[in-house]
Amino acid sequence: MKCFRILIVFLLVTSLASAQTVVGKVWPIEKANEWYAKHAWLTGSDYIPATAINQLEMWQADTFDPATIDKELGWAEGIGFNTMRVFLHNLAWKQDPQGFKKRMEQFLDICAKHRIEPMFVFFDDCWNKLPAIGKQPAPKTGIHNSGWMQDPGQPASSDEKLFPELEKYVKDVMTHFAHDKRILLWDLYNEPGNSGKRDSSMNLLRRTFEWARAVNPDQPISAGLWAWDFEKLNAFQALNSDIITYHNYDEPAQHQRVIQLLKAFGRPLICTEYMARTRNSRFTNILPLLKKENVGAINWGFAGGKTNTIYAWDTPIADGSQPNEWFHDIFFADGRPYREDEVNLIRKLTKK
Repeated sequence: MKCFRILIVFLLVTSLASAQTVVGKVWPIEKANEWYAKHAWLTGSDYIPATAINQLEMWQADTFDPATIDKELGWAEGIGFNTMRVFLHNLAWKQDPQGFKKRMEQFLDICAKHRIEPMFVFFDDCWNKLPAIGKQPAPKTGIHNSGWMQDPGQPASSDEKLFPELEKYVKDVMTHFAHDKRILLWDLYNEPGNSGKRDSSMNLLRRTFEWARAVNPDQPISAGLWAWDFEKLNAFQALNSDIITYHNYDEPAQHQRVIQLLKAFGRPLICTEYMARTRNSRFTNILPLLKKENVGAINWGFAGGKTNTIYAWDTPIADGSQPNEWFHDIFFADGRPYREDEVNLIRKLTKK
C-alpha cells in the first residue's frame, strides 16, 4: 500500500510538470550525469560537531569549534567518507557576514585536509520555531534534537517582509563560494513543509531557487524530497533540482521502490538522510543497497553529542540513560565506534 501511494505521488509529480514553473535554467540531464560520474561514490553523514546543539552553536564565532571539527572529520576520512551534509543558519550570517564566511572558509579548509567535499543547507523547517542569536539552550535530557532550530523559523518562513534579508544571505554566501571546488552541492531547503507548514513553505522555496539560479554557481543545486504526499512541493523540488536528493528512513524494500521511481527522472540520486536503527533503516541493510544502485548515501548523525540523536524522534528517555539501541550516530564523542561491525562495513564498501 505504501509503495502504491508513492507511485501515485510520482505520477502526480510528472503530471503536474506543465503546471509548475521551472525557475531559471536547470542543468540538462546529461550535464548532471557527467557531474556525478566525475565523483567517487558519495558517502557521508549529516554533520554537526558533538560540541554543538544546533546550527547557530556550530557557526557563531564564540562557539565555532575547528579543533573538534578537525578531529571528527579525521574519523570520517578514516572510514572512507568523502562528503558531509552541513546546515548553515541565516542568523549567524546576519550577526557577522564576513566572519561567517571566514568560518565557512576555515571549515572548507578542514574538509579539504580530510578529502571531504561538503554540501551546505540553507533553510530548514524542522524542530524549534524561534531561533535566536547568542547563547544556545542546553540539551534537554534524553530528547532527540531538543535544541535544533528552524531557519528562518515559524512564522518567519512565510513573512515576505523578511525575504529581502534572506535573499541577501543566500546570494552573499553563494556568490562568495560560487566557483569553490571544495563544495559539492547546495541543498537549498531541508524538508520544506515540515512542522505543519505544508504548502505554505512553497513561496520561500520558490524564492530560494530563484536567488540561487540568479547566482548561477558552478555547483549543482537541489532540495530533497521527503514527504510523499506533498504533491506540489515534490513536483517543484524534483523539476527544479539539478541532482535529485531525497530522504528515506524506510526498510530496504520500500527504500528500493523509492529509488526505482526516482530514477525515472534520469538524474543522479543522492539520499541525504537515512539510517534510523529502530525503524530497520541500518547501515547493514541500506548502505549496500545504495552502493548497488549507485545512489549517494548520507546518513543522519555522526558523533554522539549535544544533539541527542542517539534517542529516537518520538521516544524520549527521561533519565538520559542509553537507549537499548542508538537511533542515529556512528561514534561516541571520544571517537569509539558505537558498533565495530558497522564501521567495518562502511570501510569495506568505501574501500578504505
